[in-house]
Amino acid sequence: MSRPAQILLSAVRKMSHKTRIAVCQINAKADKEENFNICKSLIEEAANAKAQMVFLPEACDYIAESKEETLKLSEPLNGTLIGQYQTLAKKLGIWLSLGGFHERTENDKMHVAHVIFNSKGEIVSVYRKAHLFAFGALDESKYIVPGSKVEEPVETPVGKLGLLICYDLRFPEISLQLLSKGAEILTFPSAFTAATGQSHWESLLRARAIETQSYVVAAAQTGCHGGNRNSYGHAMVVDPWGAVVAQCSEGTGLALAQIDLESLKSIRTRMPVVEHRRPDLYPTDLRGPVHSPANEEIFTFGQVKVLGASVVAKTALTIAFTNKKCVVPGHMLLAPIRVAERLNDLTPVEIADLFQLARKIQHVMEKIHGASSSTLAVQDGPEAGRTIKHVHVHVMPRKKDDFKWNDEVYRELAKHDKPEDTGRWRTEEEMADEAKSIRLVFRECGFFDS
Repeated sequence: MSRPAQILLSAVRKMSHKTRIAVCQINAKADKEENFNICKSLIEEAANAKAQMVFLPEACDYIAESKEETLKLSEPLNGTLIGQYQTLAKKLGIWLSLGGFHERTENDKMHVAHVIFNSKGEIVSVYRKAHLFAFGALDESKYIVPGSKVEEPVETPVGKLGLLICYDLRFPEISLQLLSKGAEILTFPSAFTAATGQSHWESLLRARAIETQSYVVAAAQTGCHGGNRNSYGHAMVVDPWGAVVAQCSEGTGLALAQIDLESLKSIRTRMPVVEHRRPDLYPTDLRGPVHSPANEEIFTFGQVKVLGASVVAKTALTIAFTNKKCVVPGHMLLAPIRVAERLNDLTPVEIADLFQLARKIQHVMEKIHGASSSTLAVQDGPEAGRTIKHVHVHVMPRKKDDFKWNDEVYRELAKHDKPEDTGRWRTEEEMADEAKSIRLVFRECGFFDS
């Protein structure tokens, strides 16, 4: 959406702070045409009821009974089904949240994509599900590629939407991050299982609303989809005070709710929770535990591979590993697990995690090598001397007079893996042996969580 369009939309919202939305509940099967016709009918009903935006659940395109069928039915974003929704949004002049579309990728997997259409039928944002559900027989990671980005909140006629999907509901950090980016409404289109929904669905939705002082809109799948797949239903809207203000009854249908941004603003002003947070005491940290990987694991490092035996420590986002050719003794490397060429390609959380682990590695390597200083360097791009197409951090423990001139370390770093460097490349066995000894000290320092 262009900047002038965003400004105009904000102006329209300020003139009328109360808007109407519709949250939908369906029972999707493997028949994509039938599912679309059901959703189309609900959208038309919502438009007749003067809703300005309609929210559809996760997997509103289809729910298949096997992994193979799920993959077969998937489409790219420029496919037929997305085109049908674009046409419908434009025809009715209504905004749509397609809460979970099976987006085909180039391999044999897919993304679950939350797609937002404006009233002209244009796609204004796409969020790809970050947290993948695994409970009982249902393991999404077997055929779904997790998203790697938290999208900026979307300016819409009903407020600034923070886009999420289903299992993301269980991770409050991502909701708080969207709040910090200006979200007023958090969306959780879902296909919550009947077993987990009965115990957790409403409690989690109300908790996210209360802790972020935001509206929460949760479209939902309901009933049996075939086989052993059953969804809980209870699509609902929760206000910033934590009250359920709209909820679907059993079966297919919709519920209408009023979004009052003045009320939201008043709640945030009267109880300024955001201002009362203490990030100095509990900084947001999404990295998860630090541990040592199994020796048989293999990691991609640009155009080469790193064996698990050479990795000293691993988080969910970063690995730290021994170097094949060292500028100084104890020269270590750290890289994000997700392949990214430049530092700017990383998310803020990935960058924070990378340097949090680098700080621990620096401490351990200084202890091992009797150093009291270190050089940390990032060769960010080929013109900076980097040959591996994967951003990484060099951690080099330093001692007095280890070079004749202190800055000579950078000249050595620039040539250490080039043809003019005649130094010996270390074997995988040597790198693994060093990693093993470093892990012992890493553990002694209390840096491993498991």
